[in-house]
Amino acid sequence: MEDIKSSKPDPYQALRYREFNIFLLLRFAMVFAWSMQFIVIEWEVYSLTKNPLSLGIIGLMEVIPAVGMALFAGHIVDQREKKGLLVKCILGFSVISFGLFLLTWPKVVSGWSSTVILYSIYTLVFFGGIVRSFLGPTIFSLLSLIIPKKVYPNAATWSSSVWQIGAVMGPALAGFSINWIGVHWSMCLVFGFSVLSLIALSQISSKPIINPKIGESIKDSLTEGLTFVFKNKIVLGALSLDMIAVLFGGAVALLPVFAQDILKVGSEGFGILRAAPAVGAFITMLVSAYVPLYQNAGKKLLIAIFVFGLSIILFGFSKYFWLSVFALFLSGLADGISVVIRQTILQLKTPDHMRGRVGAVNSIFVGSSNELGAFESGATAKLMGAVASVIFGGSVTLLTVIVTALKSPTFRNLDLKRDMDEHHKLE
Repeated sequence: MEDIKSSKPDPYQALRYREFNIFLLLRFAMVFAWSMQFIVIEWEVYSLTKNPLSLGIIGLMEVIPAVGMALFAGHIVDQREKKGLLVKCILGFSVISFGLFLLTWPKVVSGWSSTVILYSIYTLVFFGGIVRSFLGPTIFSLLSLIIPKKVYPNAATWSSSVWQIGAVMGPALAGFSINWIGVHWSMCLVFGFSVLSLIALSQISSKPIINPKIGESIKDSLTEGLTFVFKNKIVLGALSLDMIAVLFGGAVALLPVFAQDILKVGSEGFGILRAAPAVGAFITMLVSAYVPLYQNAGKKLLIAIFVFGLSIILFGFSKYFWLSVFALFLSGLADGISVVIRQTILQLKTPDHMRGRVGAVNSIFVGSSNELGAFESGATAKLMGAVASVIFGGSVTLLTVIVTALKSPTFRNLDLKRDMDEHHKLE
């Protein structure tokens, strides 16, 4: 047997599979489009209302259906063929993005009151939350079907990195495109990326349904999925820790306020602020491909989220544009590391037949916490001001990391090398 310790990890192992490369393009396009759309709509809504609470309501309108439907969606994903289900998700998103494109077109909404436009936007965002409840678990499940198990850790690194890049580059482009071509044509770009993802998906073949319990009742299915997550301390710890960081460290939700009213840098400065985390995430992608993060994963995850909390606090205190940009760059770097480690844990620890349900729980804990974080930031900004809200959120993140490190030695000492070795033995 080949000496595993002496063999060098191949940073491009997963990229040698054609469908995985297509999957990365598909995932990037969807995350990019969704993230860009959220920021464009944030800018439009704040421009209409000048009320930070309205930014929180956007998040609330998406998170209510996303959380409410998530467990049911996870059950459906485990019972259905993944490619066909993903086609329906992308088509649903395309319809919503086209609707928002029309709502931001002056020729279409001419004569409409700002209240009617606002509530129409909220309605489409709500339907988007329903689509997203299915999208996350479906993509998570599809990944495991297009590559062999021995490649999961490397694939998780690339997939997480691409997700992170799309999640920060979409908003970054949104900031610049609002300045260059306006809100309306920015939404046209969003629609274009959704079409691109649909074209990419057509190049992936249909996959078999692995779940041996087809036709299982929803009650039994959901009970099994929730029991697995809440009894697995490593999975539960990773999800909970990241959820708190995103929920309370969501300073980016208030960037329109900082750009327009505090730093006074306008839409162009807004674009630079949104681009700063993208640079950090890009560096994370490059480094994590060559320097695996699975050794001492628990400590690395705790350190990354601690640095994330510090960067959010620094951003809140900053009165200088360049310092704010640096703080957001640091947050992107740290958050990228956190995402890569968390996704690696989920891919290694989740049984194949439960990926839809575990992906659904992941979307509740982490994915939806972005929108809940936006609501928390908007609400606290309304109560205590934008600056105090950001500093408060960063402080809660730091406190959570410290408590986790002290109270959970199992998580703190987590090392995924054994799981890596087991997967390499399959070669």
